[in-house]
Amino acid sequence: MRRIKNKLPGIALSAIIALPAWLIGNHFPIIGSPVLGILFGLMLSFWKRPAGFQEGVSYTSKKLLQYSIILLGFDMNLFQVFQTGRQTLFLMVFTLTATFLAAFYFGRLLKIDRDTNILIGVGTAICGGSAIAAAAPVIRAREEDVARSISTIFFFNVIAAFLFPFLGHVLHMTDYHFGLWAGTAINDTSSVVAASYSFSNEAGNLAVIVKLTRTLMIIPVTLVLALLTVKRDSHTGGAKYRISSIFPWFVLGFIAASVISTFLPLPTEAGFFLAKVGKYVIVMAMAAIGLNTNLPSLVKNGWKPIVLGLSCWAVLAATSLIVQLWFLPLL
Repeated sequence: MRRIKNKLPGIALSAIIALPAWLIGNHFPIIGSPVLGILFGLMLSFWKRPAGFQEGVSYTSKKLLQYSIILLGFDMNLFQVFQTGRQTLFLMVFTLTATFLAAFYFGRLLKIDRDTNILIGVGTAICGGSAIAAAAPVIRAREEDVARSISTIFFFNVIAAFLFPFLGHVLHMTDYHFGLWAGTAINDTSSVVAASYSFSNEAGNLAVIVKLTRTLMIIPVTLVLALLTVKRDSHTGGAKYRISSIFPWFVLGFIAASVISTFLPLPTEAGFFLAKVGKYVIVMAMAAIGLNTNLPSLVKNGWKPIVLGLSCWAVLAATSLIVQLWFLPLL
């Protein structure tokens, strides 16, 4: 009880900061509540808050962030995802591989630190802020790395929401092809919805399902990152970690929640509510990350993550189009 009591002030502070971010983000979904959560947290990072807040703020930015991913699984219907068929999975093998290779190459070229490189690559390839939230605790990323990565992904989300429908019409894309393109090449769900439904309802319906399938890629990617982190630590002579100590157990919770949502008679409203709570906790965690972030450190070399994000996003979008035009017709 004492440990819980020590955490409550910081958790409550994070929840209070998250509230306006949540409300404003719901009115302006292209911006998104997580980005506003980090922004509001950064604005208060200069505040010399009492030491009693720190334990709860750190707990929110790490542990509660992991628990929030579990809750997102309650809004995941596996039948709906599997119905997207082999073409979507085939397409994602190419887009994910190309994006991760681009992140590796351009990250080394730009000399960006490893964790920021991984987070931007994962956020671009999979599903923006949710993927970054899942990967950050696995690789033990600093708050500055998370804030920098979320900000980069947000920048391109806003651009995508306006640019993709325009390009889709210029390229005379069908509803089917644009839905596949938007679902695989736009990072965050809010921007996928904004871009695809502005093109057509049919494109929007397909893009959302494709995005759900893409979200499931969090599972294998976080498992691989856990293995690579343990391997890195053993090779660099740093602290030795067993895979059990860094294994992303919250991913198993995400899978369990998805199975419950799909196969058990859980009311739709209940699953939606639990996922909504998870999304709010993510905003709390982002606010806590903002509070713990050193803003001067974040601003320093700020252009490099933008260039990396642009490079990864361009490769992702181009790969999705190329595979659709050249490979999918052969299946």
